[in-house]
Amino acid sequence: MKKTTLLRQLIQAPRLLVMPGAYDALSARVIAEAGFAAIQCSGFGMSATRLGLPDYSFLSLTDMLAATQPIVDAVDLPVMADGDTGFGNAVNAWYTVQAFERIGCAGINIEDQVAPKRCGHLDGKTIIPIDEAVAKIRACAEARRDPDFVINARTDALAVGGIDEVVRRGNAYLEAGATMLFVDGLHDKALARQAVQRIRGPVAINVVEGGKSPGQFTFAEMEAMGIARVSLPGTLLMAAIQGMQDALAAVLANGYAGGPGAPLASFDALKRLAGFEQVFALEKRFLADLVVPQHG
Repeated sequence: MKKTTLLRQLIQAPRLLVMPGAYDALSARVIAEAGFAAIQCSGFGMSATRLGLPDYSFLSLTDMLAATQPIVDAVDLPVMADGDTGFGNAVNAWYTVQAFERIGCAGINIEDQVAPKRCGHLDGKTIIPIDEAVAKIRACAEARRDPDFVINARTDALAVGGIDEVVRRGNAYLEAGATMLFVDGLHDKALARQAVQRIRGPVAINVVEGGKSPGQFTFAEMEAMGIARVSLPGTLLMAAIQGMQDALAAVLANGYAGGPGAPLASFDALKRLAGFEQVFALEKRFLADLVVPQHG
């Protein structure tokens, strides 16, 4: 089955689709090894890890393609790209969709913020007029070569115009060809229920630990409510940061590496995730019988 078709089916299934956020190839392999069915690329994580800068449109389309390609190549799972605002107007969004589809992504997020955008769980957001946003979604839908390629239309209207504007925009985006409506910055379970009831298509949300997400909003509650997909854009990145901080604190406290308090994966796990097993297998297959010339 095509990854685009699989992702679309996972979104349309009654079971909640949980998509952890990957920011590089290694984090993508961790997600795949843990047993998740699909991966969401985290623009927040990519900007933080590649540039040491916030999610503020510092990464260009070329940058995002370069960051996304290794993730797609590293796993055999559907990968949803982060298309930001489409990197411009509807024409730019058209080319953005074709570029991400070309590198093997199964879908893309396109949002209705004014550039430079910002993380949906931060204040100070501004959104483009609805007519401009609808034109952008229509361009994205028409640009895809594979009709199953997922257009995940993200709206940040909740912080600007409330739930009524989310519903108005969400239904307009779906009518323009979006596969799913992604409500970012959702901070209340009652609002999530309203979104599902009033939007005429699949609804996605995200959960950012420490952000605006409702506390203890379980996957079971989301599924019972009818939410189609939840992404976890910061979970792995925040876990990695905490792990690195704890490991370095343990180094300083213990006076040597790998001692008590250092939350380290095994070296074998690192080698496995990095793909050494395949390299060693290829060495045995192609190099074992070669005579290496001696130089002296």
